[in-house]
Amino acid sequence: MRTFVAGKQALVAAEFVELAYGFDELPTGIDRELFIGVPGESSEDRAARETVAREVLDDLRERGEADEVTAYDAIYAEALMHTVPLLRSSDRVLRSFRKGDAA
Repeated sequence: MRTFVAGKQALVAAEFVELAYGFDELPTGIDRELFIGVPGESSEDRAARETVAREVLDDLRERGEADEVTAYDAIYAEALMHTVPLLRSSDRVLRSFRKGDAA
């Protein structure tokens, strides 16, 4: 399956993010893995990462009150926290389909 955003094909996840958010380059200072996670991380690692990500997000929001760029960084970081990598979401669909849960 091919993924297109605004008529351009995204071959890897980073290209998809760049096209979807309109970035030529990813913002510096935002550690995407902190907010998204990495495939195969344990539940303990995920819990620790999410705790740190929430603290960083709170700091970005606080500093964003005085700095517009930091405020946009906070919005971007929060959006990252609510994303699900495509492969992880497709794995769930396949598992539920195999179990007969899918309609």
